[in-house]
Amino acid sequence: MNLVALLRYDARRVGRWLLLAPVLLTAAVAAGGALVARSPHDGTVPHALLFAVEMAIPLAAGVGVASAVGRDPAVELQLTMPVAYRITVFRRCALTAAASCLVAIAVCGALVVTGWWARWPRTHGVLLGQLTWVAPVCWLAGLGLAAGAALRSPAAAAAVAAAPWLADQVLPDQVQAHHWSRLLYLFATTEGRDADWEPNRLVLLGSSVALVTVAWILLGRPERLLGGEAE
Repeated sequence: MNLVALLRYDARRVGRWLLLAPVLLTAAVAAGGALVARSPHDGTVPHALLFAVEMAIPLAAGVGVASAVGRDPAVELQLTMPVAYRITVFRRCALTAAASCLVAIAVCGALVVTGWWARWPRTHGVLLGQLTWVAPVCWLAGLGLAAGAALRSPAAAAAVAAAPWLADQVLPDQVQAHHWSRLLYLFATTEGRDADWEPNRLVLLGSSVALVTVAWILLGRPERLLGGEAE
């Protein structure tokens, strides 16, 4: 099977709605901004798109990756294939996360070209500023992957991936009240404190590597995968 056919199959296994989720969420946020805008030039829609880049798109990545793990009806057949099962899972999760990354790149590109990106100093420039979405996308996707590998339930894993995002939305002051929790705050660009921005982005990236490593280890244990399917 060539790479294109393999990716098409993986896309069907993941599901079109998971792949379209970043586009749909971004469009919804932009539409909400357009509804409250006083004029087409007041910056409400571009500002809403910035919020979408840091909030909506990472959520789509986290929930999408979590939902992509554990969806195979016959894991024991997958374990007999020449390619390791965790390679298959990682490929599908990478495809899901890539959909979010492409939308984020497109939105950021549009903001840069139109000049709106430079109007907000907290975006930290064009290159470094891409951590606005890269860090939360990696962290939530890593959390979703680790939760999916540990729980073997797409619904439960999606709930785990969404929980920190929801906590940051509902309790932002409490989350930012302590230095250690500010380092894991997902919305450091749009809602956080400038002094903590770079440490926050680095901690999110570093911990996402740890989460992916945990998922890699868990998905490499065939006896656990078979036991989860039997349950």
